[in-house]
Amino acid sequence: MLGIVNVLLVIDGIIMIILILLQSGKSEGLSGAISGGAEQLFGKQKARGIDLVLHRATIATAVIFFVLAFLSAYVLQ
Repeated sequence: MLGIVNVLLVIDGIIMIILILLQSGKSEGLSGAISGGAEQLFGKQKARGIDLVLHRATIATAVIFFVLAFLSAYVLQ
């Protein structure tokens, strides 16, 4: 059982990395990094289309990752 959870943890981690890399950048260069970061943090711009799907899928894989990590570390040992 522990081996299956560990394999699922690795697969989920790889999927999460791919999803994060597929997301588009939100800032425009250095000026966006300095001044636009706070706007992104507080949700002034909403994701639409494929960005919304990637954002939700990233959240789902992150939750699954932490649940599997908890199972692997504390429950199954």
